[in-house]
Amino acid sequence: MKKTTYLTIIGALAMPLLCACSDSDDNNGLGELTPAEEVFGKSNDVFSAAEWYPGGQLGTTEKASYSAPAPAVENIAGMEADFNTGEDFFEHLYTFEQNPRKGLGPAWVRNSCIACHPAYGHGKRQTEYRANQIGNGYLLVIYHPDNNAYISEVTGMPQTQAMSPFKAPIDESQISIEWKNVTEMESGLAMKFPDGEAYSLIYPEVRIPQTAFNTNPKPVNYDVRLESTIGLYGTGLLDALNDEDIEAQWAAEAPYVELNPAMWDKEANTFKPSAYYSAPYNDLGTFRGSHGPLKRFTYAMTRGSLQDGAGANAIWNITNVTRSDRHWLYTTPAWAKAQSEDPEVISYIKEHGASESSILHPYWADGTNEGIANRVNEILSCSSIAKKETFDKYLFNGAPYNGEDEMNDKQYYQFMVWHRGLAVPAARNLNDADVKLGKQLFTEMGCAQCHRPSWTTGDDNMWVDASIKAYADKNGLAKDGDYTKLLPKFPKQTIWPYTDMVQHRLWMVNDIRTGWCRTTPLWGRGLSRQLTGADDRLHDCRARTVVEAIMWHGYSKKSDAYRATEKFYNLPKADRDAVVKFIESI
Repeated sequence: MKKTTYLTIIGALAMPLLCACSDSDDNNGLGELTPAEEVFGKSNDVFSAAEWYPGGQLGTTEKASYSAPAPAVENIAGMEADFNTGEDFFEHLYTFEQNPRKGLGPAWVRNSCIACHPAYGHGKRQTEYRANQIGNGYLLVIYHPDNNAYISEVTGMPQTQAMSPFKAPIDESQISIEWKNVTEMESGLAMKFPDGEAYSLIYPEVRIPQTAFNTNPKPVNYDVRLESTIGLYGTGLLDALNDEDIEAQWAAEAPYVELNPAMWDKEANTFKPSAYYSAPYNDLGTFRGSHGPLKRFTYAMTRGSLQDGAGANAIWNITNVTRSDRHWLYTTPAWAKAQSEDPEVISYIKEHGASESSILHPYWADGTNEGIANRVNEILSCSSIAKKETFDKYLFNGAPYNGEDEMNDKQYYQFMVWHRGLAVPAARNLNDADVKLGKQLFTEMGCAQCHRPSWTTGDDNMWVDASIKAYADKNGLAKDGDYTKLLPKFPKQTIWPYTDMVQHRLWMVNDIRTGWCRTTPLWGRGLSRQLTGADDRLHDCRARTVVEAIMWHGYSKKSDAYRATEKFYNLPKADRDAVVKFIESI
């Protein structure tokens, strides 16, 4: 689905010859241009020319869109067709049996990717948890508060949907989300600015009673948080950053703030081995020992290369779509046991699963209650590679799967071409006096210490996963051994994401699990209301505006961003508005 909404200040990024044209003989008859068009792409007294292109020349789009292909895609013959096919996997619903978007069963989180990412952007704030509500980008985070470990009874990305007759691991009708008002800031900042303008802050309190869990055993001693999806655009550019450059940023901040001890070795002043993806790099000059790329994706920085990132993982575990490197179900033994013990499940399979054409036939076994129960438990427990042989035996050798993965290697490759090739929308209004002032204040207050403005990508000799290598080898696409050329590449690009790629703590009430959260990139977020219909921010969409997001940074004096927030709090309204306008323009 190609978007046609263009930035109002741009005629075309790639046509600088238009910048000096008018209706006179000096302008070749191209017509008079507005002042905004005359300065687009040019430096001024505050912004460099490069800042109009936050994704660099290879990663910026002229469209006011989160879904446009980057020039790195458009510049390579044939790649845009794969990008468009990959986009189709993101945008459309998955079903039980219909190719090419087959998946879902036996349980799932969402029935499409775009359901979580409206217009490819940040999820929207919700007042109730309903999986099929478009824009509900929430993932339930259910964990033990004493050690922050996820509960084991349901999957790490908990599922609230299941195919009949199975009962979803969590009954979403029993989930409650209550939005509570902050009455006073723990830091002592008042709920109105010194000039009298008031602001408000809200936060979610989520409850899931034990009765909502269709598992055996049911979890005990647990707490619940919400984490919302973020925008997908530009993730390929973050993937192209050198590990060494990110490590240098962490090392530079280490003397001044506490860094996550799960990631950072304070004494050695370097990353711990757990901060790297375990699979090694490819052999194209990027091999740096036995480990793979540095983890950099998700709020918790749990994912390394984009090919092991949130999207590559989610196309499997959100929709439960099997593929060659995810050749098993995303389920848990506790759920499998509960379903195998449910008389209604057994009775339904006994009645409807006898036919070999039935999707339930693999569970039917010998048609006896005991046989069905054992088979249900066996199949639904196929949640690891250790269970692959059992999964093959009962699902891939029987109807209706016909021995094929639900997403083949070519389709996964096309999905990753799309995912890595999404462009960042160009900046806007950088010639505006208020936007210029906003940038200056943003820096002076110290916001740029965490929201680092710019980076330069490396050679982008990315880690390439086994599925894409298998597809390339089968089709002779990388005879020289260079698999990296199969995906969009962003070498040596100056980019402006406004993130330091470091985890910080804000110490908010009902905070994110563990309290550690990677600094969210700010690029392109100013288009959120226009493109998604909402401007919700922060990890659980608790901030409804930029001002609320900023003030949450100062909820506690322990926050890494308290001093910067305090300075914002004391600005005159015109200056606060300028900061907001700047953030919405980059």
